[in-house]
Amino acid sequence: MNFSGIIVGAAVFFIIGICHPAVIKMEYHLGKKSWWIWLAAGLLASGASLLLQDRTVSTILGGFAFSCFWGILEMHQQEQRVLKGWFPENPARHEYYERLRRKKKY
Repeated sequence: MNFSGIIVGAAVFFIIGICHPAVIKMEYHLGKKSWWIWLAAGLLASGASLLLQDRTVSTILGGFAFSCFWGILEMHQQEQRVLKGWFPENPARHEYYERLRRKKKY
């Protein structure tokens, strides 16, 4: 029996499950300007995926890399969700959110 497909599926499911709350926490504490962290992690994981011989681990790293790239988009969308009131805003960054709200109507 070949378990690599199940292992990759479970790993990517876990990675996606971790990345979503990580995006929320990063936007809350650091703001959307921290998107470059997702880019760096994605590029590192992509490079490692290309260099590894083990196909299962390489595939899992590829899944992680593209989850990080997706995290860049989610970081920007998370800020919009905060502005709409769907998620709590960081009180320390209240003035930043207010400036954005004055610029646009939500």
